[in-house]
Amino acid sequence: MRCRGLCSTVRRRSALVSGVALAALMALVIGPVVTPVAPAAASTPVYPVGGLATAVSNFVFSPDAVAGANNWSCRPSAAHPYPVVLVPATFVNEGTNWVALSPMLADAGYCVYSFNYGMTALSLGRVGGLGDIAASAQTMAAFVNQVLAATGAAQVDVVGHSQGGMMPNYYLKYLGGAPKVHAFVGLAPSNHGTTVDGIVTLGSDLGVLGFANNLLLTLGSPGLTEQEAGSSFQQHLFAGGDTVPGPAYVVIETQHDEVVTPYTNAFLSGPNVTNIDIQHQCPADPVGHIGMFTDGPALQDVMNALGADSPTFEPSCSNYGLPL
Repeated sequence: MRCRGLCSTVRRRSALVSGVALAALMALVIGPVVTPVAPAAASTPVYPVGGLATAVSNFVFSPDAVAGANNWSCRPSAAHPYPVVLVPATFVNEGTNWVALSPMLADAGYCVYSFNYGMTALSLGRVGGLGDIAASAQTMAAFVNQVLAATGAAQVDVVGHSQGGMMPNYYLKYLGGAPKVHAFVGLAPSNHGTTVDGIVTLGSDLGVLGFANNLLLTLGSPGLTEQEAGSSFQQHLFAGGDTVPGPAYVVIETQHDEVVTPYTNAFLSGPNVTNIDIQHQCPADPVGHIGMFTDGPALQDVMNALGADSPTFEPSCSNYGLPL
């Protein structure tokens, strides 16, 4: 492996869980505005990225489309033979999550595709990632097959944020996806689950975690409880090891992650894994979990992973995402 760089009453308990979910949703919808990133190297071009207005507008008006993605007449080039499939995070949709990366990749000559998953009765057609994760992986499997059929490519590259950087592991391990994926890049992925800054651990210690889980399940959001550290889903997902032979795995994580806690849970172990710690590259970068999808260094790392894949690549330490 390469490595770079609770609460006294039921009411208060349920409010805490609901507040965490709502805070995460609102924070991601009003994600950071990032100015254009200057190229760090000629082989890793970067382009102006989408900001606050576009992200919010897309969340409301364009949840199923984002600039640069889903041009079904696109044909991969010799320079970029693998179509890129972008997998959004919990609580958002493709229109919001990929306002930066999708046009960057398309402008660089990649065929880019994205889809929504995990929509439930609570989603209102916009809030994704709430449904059962195994079912979401089935959605991904069907979408990848569609991309491969349309483009004629033998494999795709996958880039996911948060749950979108974890859920594809199920596709790779249990749905036969490994031969169809060339590289899998996770931005602050919820691998190995999260304590949500200790809330899950604390709830378990106080004997109320079951109540919180039942609340979320009643609300139709199994995709949230399945991301808890130690959940039966997490144990099953990584039984027998973190990775499978075939795909190259890249994890890009920030030490300031306030959603995947501890942040080291994002990292994977395996002979085909590269773990990148943003602060090892750019110590002053304050970016948090949510800001990763428009963080200059993180996006440059994605472009490198999908392009030159240089093990010595160092991003330009500028244009940071906000510490959210």
